[in-house]
Amino acid sequence: MPGFDLVIFDCDGVLIDSELLSVEADLACLAEEGIEISAEEILERYTGISMVGMLADLEARYGRSFPEFAGRHWQRLSALFESGLQPIRGIAEVLGSLGCKVCVASSSTPDRLRLALTLVGLFDRLHPHIFSSSEVARGKPAPDLFLHAAKQMAVESARCVVIEDSVPGVVAAVAAGMTAIGFTGGGHCRPGHDSRLYAEGAALVIGDMAQLPAALMRLNPRAGA
Repeated sequence: MPGFDLVIFDCDGVLIDSELLSVEADLACLAEEGIEISAEEILERYTGISMVGMLADLEARYGRSFPEFAGRHWQRLSALFESGLQPIRGIAEVLGSLGCKVCVASSSTPDRLRLALTLVGLFDRLHPHIFSSSEVARGKPAPDLFLHAAKQMAVESARCVVIEDSVPGVVAAVAAGMTAIGFTGGGHCRPGHDSRLYAEGAALVIGDMAQLPAALMRLNPRAGA
């Protein structure tokens, strides 16, 4: 694949169709805390954000801590993953077609990444190049995670392209000096989401993973060399 030396994939909503399952777990755990908010608000406010970031926001909003939330959420979510997690359609074929370095950079924890990617048959293909926001000081929308991934993969930021479904992810990629391709093929993406990703700096937005190879060719930064 000419043009880029590294393709960095987000995980949730890009490799796996997991965001609606995560929202289901969010709603159940928030209800146990006496908090009722809509699925739409969760998608708007927390998609692409780590659990640490979500809890920090909840604590600021409601003026109290949630010490058991993360553990209960993981129990619910892992069960939902076991019963219903699916890969993004076409992702295995796309990964097999890329002729450059590939890695994952996700707001999820290492345990969640291992379980989810194993369930959809992608962990062995991508391991050990799987990076979690737990490895850096600041999660998305800060650029730290993508910069960390590029450093570990020994590729300059300008030679990286990031595939992201979330606004915080696109913001982080742009801040890292990388090209961002937005993805709207996950089950959680609503009408108009492509416009939101473009507004935050996505160079292109695709709705089907089969479109990725052509998008990478179109954005070839060596074309004018």
